[in-house]
Order: sequence, then structure tokens, then C-alpha cells
Amino acid sequence: MRAVVTAYNPVPEQTDSTPRITASGERVREGIVACPVWLEFGTIIEIDGKLYECQDRMHPRYWHQNRFDILMWDYWEARRWGKRVKFVKIYY
Repeated sequence: MRAVVTAYNPVPEQTDSTPRITASGERVREGIVACPVWLEFGTIIEIDGKLYECQDRMHPRYWHQNRFDILMWDYWEARRWGKRVKFVKIYY
């Protein structure tokens, strides 16, 4: 599917008061992606040949859209990523 893909950093300004804990209760780590609410936690997705695991949620205003938010540790790397339209493959 085609989807909007952005990037975020695990900091309170971009998440909530517990930025190192995902919506599923997992600790943040490389390869985490925030997904729409219609995808179950643990779902594996592929973007640009890289696999990500859905362990976080998009902001409620995006829950029912095809939007994903990749966790990135580096602020400037996330800024450079920006907002892109990508092909996302979902592995159920």
C-alpha cells in the first residue's frame, strides 16, 4: 500500500511523558514503527527493504489513515527524513 511515512524521536516533545516506552509497553529500540490503530502490535512491515515492528501508535488524528512513523534516535536524521510517500508492505 502507499502510505505517508514520517520519523520521530523518543522525547516527550514528540511523544508523551514516557518517551522510552511504546504504546504496547515495549521499550523503544531500533526498528520500531508507530502504526495506525487498525494494525496489531507485533505486525511486521517493510519500507524501502527494511523491516520494522509495529509497537507504537500514531497520534489519534491519524489512527484511521495509512500513516507510519519510524523511530529514529537522531533528531537531525528524523528531520532529514521529513514526510515521504512510500510503498509499505505488511506481513500478517
